[in-house]
Amino acid sequence: MKHKDSKQDNRTASGIELLSPAGGKPVKMWTQGVPVEPEARQQLEKLAQLPFVFHHVAVMPDVHVGKGSTIGSVIPTLGAVIPAAVGVDIGCGMMAAKTTLRADDLPDNLSGLRSAIEQVVPHGMSPKTRQHKGRDAGSWNNPPPPVDAGWARLKDEFDAICRKYPKLRGTNHHKHLGTLGSGNHFVEVCLDEEGSVWVMLHSGSRGVGNAIGTHFIELARQDMRRHMVNLPDQDLAYLEEGTEHYDDYVEAVGWAQKFARINREVMMHNVIRAMREVIPQGFETHVEAVNCHHNYVQKEKHFGKDVFVTRKGAVSAREGELGIIPGSMGAKSFIVRGKGNPESFNSCSHGAGRVMSRTEAKRRFTKADVERATRGVESRKDEGVIDEIPMAYKDIDAVMHAQRDLVEVVHTLKQVVCVKG
Repeated sequence: MKHKDSKQDNRTASGIELLSPAGGKPVKMWTQGVPVEPEARQQLEKLAQLPFVFHHVAVMPDVHVGKGSTIGSVIPTLGAVIPAAVGVDIGCGMMAAKTTLRADDLPDNLSGLRSAIEQVVPHGMSPKTRQHKGRDAGSWNNPPPPVDAGWARLKDEFDAICRKYPKLRGTNHHKHLGTLGSGNHFVEVCLDEEGSVWVMLHSGSRGVGNAIGTHFIELARQDMRRHMVNLPDQDLAYLEEGTEHYDDYVEAVGWAQKFARINREVMMHNVIRAMREVIPQGFETHVEAVNCHHNYVQKEKHFGKDVFVTRKGAVSAREGELGIIPGSMGAKSFIVRGKGNPESFNSCSHGAGRVMSRTEAKRRFTKADVERATRGVESRKDEGVIDEIPMAYKDIDAVMHAQRDLVEVVHTLKQVVCVKG
């Protein structure tokens, strides 16, 4: 499939690049000044050819290749949903809370603060080997009361889902609630432009979300094969309204998104508790708080129609709505306020976006590069986080400039402590 190059005459007056795939809906891209892989453009053109895509596809400046559809895209659909577009980290997102602490209130030795957070938030994962048969290192052994209370809010709905899909019951659901995971998930203590202390974290629906996403992605593929549907990409298999698994998926994905939101709430509770034990200065939290998904699907009204909007690596940015756009490990992040731009389906980017794969980052950079790039941040600096080095991501300043008509910056945050899985 051919794709158009990024040329000036493809841009609108506001700098939005416009792709017009043959036989598909338009693709509007807020990518001025940031790199976009040719492979990502090809994925977008394939996506736009699906007959149920509504109006146009909106593309955020952190766009990069994903499974089936690009990460950093907003996909409105009528009468169908694409499970692989939502992905397997259903409800993955961010939470941030401002405290009444100031920079001077933090301990001189930040390693103690990092250690205290690591002790109350299980993180990482055990190696997937045949020899390893113990508890997942990133789960609870004995979940504490806040985890039990959170699970009580989820259990009945999950039981109902499992009565139809009993295979989902075997996932590590309860013991993953209030845990971080691995990869690009993190907990950070940050300072804003005025020296106020914030807590920010990034995680999603953990193992149970992965199980739900994986299961329904396969069911969608089976439906496509059964009905001999010709797809531009097999990872764009969809569930059509009125079919056997459509309503079940909508119910299950909604539950996983609820799990993800509660997961972040429990982690935030435990992080704040750990900080109180390390920092003698009394403080309040949730002075300003945001809890937002960036991998999810929900019904919304756009251009006069009730449509499903899938944000795959994108954040809701309705007028006046607060959101979070994190930079990479060692880079600044932003608390933003949405401008409610209808052309973006009221959306903005979910971060900086990768410019290279994890494998390429590990090939290109070293532990010494990580140490230099994260100087001044109390964090892991070993070989295990090379793939998260800032240079593997797009320039966050360029990403923010490209979406200046989508959001305004309310606070700029710089991490001083970073816990990675």
